Parts: sequence; structure tokens; C-alpha cells
Amino acid sequence: MDLKNKKILITGATGGIGNTLIEKFNNLGSSILATGTNEDKLTNLKKKFPNINIEKFKLDEHNKIENFIETVSEKLGGLDILVNNAGITLDNLSIRLTEENWKKVLDINLTSTFLMCKFAIKKMLKKKYGKIINITSIVGHTGNLGQANYAASKAGIIAFSKSLAIEYAKKNICINCVSPGFIKTEMTDKINEEFKQNLLSKIPSGKLGSGEDVSNCVAFLASDLANYINGETIHVNGGMYMA
Repeated sequence: MDLKNKKILITGATGGIGNTLIEKFNNLGSSILATGTNEDKLTNLKKKFPNINIEKFKLDEHNKIENFIETVSEKLGGLDILVNNAGITLDNLSIRLTEENWKKVLDINLTSTFLMCKFAIKKMLKKKYGKIINITSIVGHTGNLGQANYAASKAGIIAFSKSLAIEYAKKNICINCVSPGFIKTEMTDKINEEFKQNLLSKIPSGKLGSGEDVSNCVAFLASDLANYINGETIHVNGGMYMA
């Protein structure tokens, strides 16, 4: 996979999967701008990977996204690849889920993804080249207890990405999704052992995935090896859900 000097924006860079995405693309020689909301974690990321650019940005500030993409393009000298990895959860049973928390999850997970794609594509159209990889989730296909808002946002990203792929395929811009299952992160490390064993029993491979499993898939889709793959969702879940 030749991704040397490709200009890439990665959102949600400070999380577990985000860290492995940065490491993967850094090892492949890409020019990276990493964004997140936690300034301390971004600073630590910069210390670990001195070559990357970092930028603190809140995705719920929708009116600032166009200018943010402009800033990214200026810092990197263009924009070849966008990885929309950022997202939040505000879980609750549907009858207890507030409209505020419904809207907040949809705003950050779905609406910001739409806007990031919209303004990134405007940059990519000038070169007639681009790759967008949107990180969704297994629950966008299966649903999940207490995650109606999160599942809806991730399912929305999948349908949205298919529509984008149709619109811009002739412009040599490929839009795909990667849908992780249960990945070993700091969050899953806190799950109690009984629940974890119940979870593992539902995964045919019998183990949680790693951030590297996800980043390998994203890097493939970002590369020219995947030039004829468009509008697809690749599942990285150990067989827990088979589309």
C-alpha cells in the first residue's frame, strides 16, 4: 500500500482506534492532521508522533467546519483522504432517552460527518481524486439495547455514504465505511468479566478485535488497491455479524 505523502485528515484521533489509525498512516509515510477535543491527549499524540499536525476542533460547531477544512488543506497542502472516526455515545433506554441527547448524538455522529464530507469533497473535486472512509459500527446494522440514538446515527452514516459514492464515483472519489464490532480499548477494558464472557460467546472468533484490525482495513480502503471499491461497508467484527 503506497500512501507516502498522501494528505490525510483523521478525526477522533485521540481515542483507542484513533491512535492506531495515526500509527498506521504515520508508518506508511502519510502527511497527517489529527483532530480531537482533548488538548492534553492531542499534545501527547504529537509527542509520540512528531511528524503529524494536530488541531483541536469540536465537531458540533457546524458553522466552523468549512473553515476548518480550509485550514486543514492549507496546513497539509491539500487533502487526499478523510477518515471520519469521531463519535460519541449517550446511552439510555429509549423511553428515558431525552430529545437533547438524541439530537446531540445525531449532530456529532451524523450531521458533522455530512458536513466534513461535503467540504472535503469540494477540495477533492479540484484534483479529481479522493478517498473518504467513514467509521460506523456493528450496532448500525444490528441495533443495541440502550443505544437507539447511536445506532440510528451509525446506520445513517452507512446510507449517506452510499449516496455520496453514487454522486462522486465518476469524479474518482471513493466513499466507503468500516464497521467495527467490539474492539479492545480502554472502554472495553472496564467491562465486568461476566458481561465480557457473554459478549465473547457471541463472537465466532472468540476474541475482541484490536485497533490495528480496524486501521489495516482503513488503510487498504485509502490506498489505490481499493480504487474499484465504492459505497461498501467492510465489517471488522470477528464474525459477530455477517452481512
